[in-house]
Amino acid sequence: MTDTDPSNVVLVTVDSLRADALGAYDDDRTTPVLDGLADRGATFERAFATGNWTPFSFPSIMGSRPVFGDTGRIGVDGAETLAETLSDAGFDTAGFNAANGFLTSHWGYDDGFDEFEPFVASVGSSIYSKYLATHPTVEAWLQLATSPLRRFGSWLRGGTDERPFLDTSRMFDVEHAATDFVEAADEPFFLWIHYMDAHTPYVPAPRYIREVSDARLGTHRMIHAHTRTGLGWNVGDRTLRDLRTLYQAAVRQVDASVGRVLDSLEAAGVADETAVVVAGDHGEEFQEHGHLAHYPKLYDELINVPLIVDVPGADGERIEGQVGLDAIPPTVTDLLGVDAPAAWTGSSVAPSVRDGEEPADEPVVSVTVRGEEVTSQPIPRSLDDGDLLVSVRDRDWTYVENVDAAGAEATELYYRPDDPTQQEDLSADPTPEQRELMAEFGGIVDAHADLLRAAAEADTAAGPEEGVDADLENRLEALGYR
Repeated sequence: MTDTDPSNVVLVTVDSLRADALGAYDDDRTTPVLDGLADRGATFERAFATGNWTPFSFPSIMGSRPVFGDTGRIGVDGAETLAETLSDAGFDTAGFNAANGFLTSHWGYDDGFDEFEPFVASVGSSIYSKYLATHPTVEAWLQLATSPLRRFGSWLRGGTDERPFLDTSRMFDVEHAATDFVEAADEPFFLWIHYMDAHTPYVPAPRYIREVSDARLGTHRMIHAHTRTGLGWNVGDRTLRDLRTLYQAAVRQVDASVGRVLDSLEAAGVADETAVVVAGDHGEEFQEHGHLAHYPKLYDELINVPLIVDVPGADGERIEGQVGLDAIPPTVTDLLGVDAPAAWTGSSVAPSVRDGEEPADEPVVSVTVRGEEVTSQPIPRSLDDGDLLVSVRDRDWTYVENVDAAGAEATELYYRPDDPTQQEDLSADPTPEQRELMAEFGGIVDAHADLLRAAAEADTAAGPEEGVDADLENRLEALGYR
């Protein structure tokens, strides 16, 4: 048991962060700050996102509700969010998002925050900044050209070259806003920060490329990888290795930033009273199933994410039971002694954090919407924008069903202990036991699909959604969404 319950919580979410990108989940990785949190806290071995990308995952993270579950739209309008619940309970609340256009007031993510800044307008306010944000190869060349000068200038100032050429990921904006809030906040408080560095395009500072690779000057990897992918050339083994290097360097860059935020807790004298929760909102594919980034699929490279909960005074634990990210809101309220809204679907894992108890052995449901082309990922306005795919995971099995398709190709079944990357589909010729499992999971899929369709029908009757503004449209386009 903990000696004291925390007074505050810092929730750190990292876009596109796969579980195996952290040393806590893969010994070949180096993320010292987050690994330290994992050593001290509870590390969930089987944490699963409830969708393959931000708009499908964050309703669970901030509202403990399924996407489309309340209004038939992405976002958290219609849900009682974690920030609203804590604000009503008397907590100071702040949320800082590194310019992810899906996490803005347009979709209700500012609800309940006393301070909220998505940093979206700052991306569109400068033609120069917007151009570099959408042309990573150009930014990579500029980083390469200016790196010696910046390193020399940093040496003269007695500093390091940890800054990227241009903070297109808004990492420093988020970090500085978070540390300013910590310095000024009255306890108790809830702080949420969201990083975008691990989202494509990966343009980390050169020093982090050198840290995770054997290159004396690692920026050339950025040039090579972004040039080939930007021109649509074949991504061979070398380019794939370079992209993985850039991705890991970006994760290392986030790790260092989180360390500076944690240092601000120490400086403010509140570290011993503050729980820290870290999660990826979804993962990232590196051609495990033929593509890059996070297209509409439901395999582990996109769904298996890190979840770490560090509570001062609690012993370090490795938790094996599966848990969905909809557990985050009720866990935070449980740690802070606040009642969770009855509508939240997730269950608190605070007993796992405090005492090492295994979470409830309940399957985790994840969804995506797929159009005619898997590489086409427009903003989904409703379930009518494509086929609904639903996956169900327990400790060992993954079941995926295209609810809107028919025939044998509509279902997939994988046994993860023998097939961790989900390459061998067992659904075509299942054993009697596997057939029974598919029927059980199929029932869960049907119930979830019925819930979403009922909400979508009610939303259609309510009228059309309001369009996004120019700055938000610019940022979504910069991230590759139209």
